[in-house]
Amino acid sequence: MSRNQIPRDHKDDHSHHSAAVRRDFLVDHTGTTLDHVAGFSFDPQTTRGNIENFIGAAQVPIGIAGPLLVHGEHASGEFYVPLATTEGALVASYNRGMRVIHESGGATVTIAQDHMQRSPAFLFASAREARDFGLWINEHIENIRTVAQGTTSVGMLEGITQFAVGPNLYLRFDYTTGDAAGQNMTSKATDAACQWITSAYPHNVDFILSGNIDTDKKHSQINTLLSRGKRVIAEVTTTAHTLHNLVGVSPKDLFRARQISQAGAFMAGSANNGAHAANGLTALFIATGQDVANIAESHSGLLYTQLLDNGDYYWSITLPSMILATHGGGTGLATPQECLKLLGCTGPGTAKKLAEIAAATVLAGEISLASAVLAGDWVTGHEKLGRNH
Repeated sequence: MSRNQIPRDHKDDHSHHSAAVRRDFLVDHTGTTLDHVAGFSFDPQTTRGNIENFIGAAQVPIGIAGPLLVHGEHASGEFYVPLATTEGALVASYNRGMRVIHESGGATVTIAQDHMQRSPAFLFASAREARDFGLWINEHIENIRTVAQGTTSVGMLEGITQFAVGPNLYLRFDYTTGDAAGQNMTSKATDAACQWITSAYPHNVDFILSGNIDTDKKHSQINTLLSRGKRVIAEVTTTAHTLHNLVGVSPKDLFRARQISQAGAFMAGSANNGAHAANGLTALFIATGQDVANIAESHSGLLYTQLLDNGDYYWSITLPSMILATHGGGTGLATPQECLKLLGCTGPGTAKKLAEIAAATVLAGEISLASAVLAGDWVTGHEKLGRNH
């Protein structure tokens, strides 16, 4: 059977004409018209470097939640948060959580760590050879740093951690990457460093650029412990009065439910002991042009609460591997640029601001859903606002 190859224009494949040719090809071969896919408003040339075989755009509804009051070191003030989703009740729920945060004086957000990794594996005949190689790496860290940083204008090599397994040595290169998420940046820098290492090391050595302990776009315990991307913590203290009036629950009942859900998450081996960090993050990621596959890592979290002696309730969410950007990838496309501008997150030095807003958004979702489950609003809210009403 002959292969019906997708048509391409090798001179200009990111054009209205090329996209139309491919849509016509799909109509001929599938019988499906693509009028809505074709109904985009941006110049296809702007997608060069973002996509291949371009045919149009996926139109995801965007809602707005807020104001979200944030007291961060990079984000400060009220923000109206764009959320792209098809799940009814999601925007309303986050909006409700944001109101609780606002009435409680705002969420304090802190970035504790910020680095991206690439983790090559170096291969030897014995564990002793691998150990001696590791000692050599420590002695030549400055040379390695110079070579790696020579490939990027913003990336900085913070350090290299070593993990020995049998005759192999895994190296975890930690970089700061400015406003970029940094996966491609760190791959290029680490590849250059590894090429220099193999040429400078006095013995023969082979390597694989990723030994998979960087766990790119996969959740892992190592990234929960050591962080990947940004380790961001959002926290707020709410009063019994605020919780009762806005979400119909008490701190005492919330804390009791927290013990139950904590045990359930532990028993299940969950990557997140909270409610649904992936919901808000995914919606925000789609709206702002992030690589949505990074949700696999970014959604992991540690929810921690306290029932205080005065009856108030302390909430915090720690997101140890939040990977996002305000530069590069899809962030420069038309719709993401508008959404980033809504948040004041365009231009140099804004990735940490976006991370603080994202963490506070997750906290709002935790507050709202935990309260809804306890108060009995979870099912009724979806029945009222979802597609099944």
